[in-house]
Amino acid sequence: MKRRNNKLGWSFTSPYLIFTAIFFLVPLVWSIWLSVTDWNMMSPEINFVGFDNFIKAFTSPAVQAAFFVTYKFLIVFVPMALIISMIVAVLVNGLPKFKGLYLVAFFLPYLSSGVVTSLIVQGLLSYNSALNVFLRGHFGWDIDWLGTPMSALVIISLMIAWKMSGYYALILISGLASINHEIYEAAAMDGSGRFRTFWKVTVPMLYPALFTVIVLAVGVSFGIFTEVYQLTGGGPNFATNTWQMEIFNQAFVNLNSGYASAISLMAATVTFASIGVIKKMLEKWGQRNGWT
Repeated sequence: MKRRNNKLGWSFTSPYLIFTAIFFLVPLVWSIWLSVTDWNMMSPEINFVGFDNFIKAFTSPAVQAAFFVTYKFLIVFVPMALIISMIVAVLVNGLPKFKGLYLVAFFLPYLSSGVVTSLIVQGLLSYNSALNVFLRGHFGWDIDWLGTPMSALVIISLMIAWKMSGYYALILISGLASINHEIYEAAAMDGSGRFRTFWKVTVPMLYPALFTVIVLAVGVSFGIFTEVYQLTGGGPNFATNTWQMEIFNQAFVNLNSGYASAISLMAATVTFASIGVIKKMLEKWGQRNGWT
């Protein structure tokens, strides 16, 4: 009987294990192997170069700049995503009816591809768009939204934050729904204002959901590629050239597959390490404030 149950269990888990092996483990092993070679995708010849690719990547100003840009996206995107999703969650949660309808409306951008949302934003910010025609006609403002480093980074971050806000808001709404309304009534009776109630009651009770949203947003910021590729191509002047863009350019533009694999492994290591550090910081912050 026990052996039969084991076979049944393996029959259920085997598709997932096969999927993981084919689409995760095999590419990972292949990437590790490529990282110590000089393969350029065009030549059948592969030469072992040891850690030369890692040394080159570690000392490369272009790679260092790409890592710095990625962290700038993290600093700009995560607060944006948290604020927008919190506003959406509080507004939707406070509605007397049609909550589901409004939540679906906010959730729809999350279901669309990054290419689609990028094309929409590209159209909205083009030179002859209604927005730019209005600004030029009424205020004389001729703004190249994606042509200056800071505005390009902020706009891409804002677009991704808007796209992800519905998903993050769904997590926060589930947390808000679990808060006992009697706590709010008690706070109101004590004369607590809205801001004080939000900071002293809502945030502590919502901490687990906030923790999840922040960690997820950090993960997204490290994986930004599609929107940058579609809108700026890493420009202007490499201001939005994330490490994902650098890996893409090295692999498919310069055809340095071995070098690109080394950069990708370094990026993956830094990503997991950064997420681990941020999780620890959030846990300590929660413990210090008595929220966990």
